[in-house]
Amino acid sequence: MTTLKDYNPFEHCETQSEINEILLECYQDDDPQTFITALGYLAKHHGMTEVAKASGLNRESLYKALNGKTQPRWDTIHRLMKVLNVNMTVAA
Repeated sequence: MTTLKDYNPFEHCETQSEINEILLECYQDDDPQTFITALGYLAKHHGMTEVAKASGLNRESLYKALNGKTQPRWDTIHRLMKVLNVNMTVAA
């Protein structure tokens, strides 16, 4: 049986600007899980082991937080965003 690999849009990004565009679109989606899923793909692109170490999370917790079946806590998302160099600006 052949298994298909999940499509990771970040594997095709050549610049930080392209990564930012994808993240912004995902953040603006009506479903908040879309942004969390995008962070998961970005973490996989960077290497889950390295991201886990840098964020202070173990790999299992990181996978669980990003599996789409749970709602991760804000501090987990915040740590991931710092490690992945994802900065957000709030504007009125």
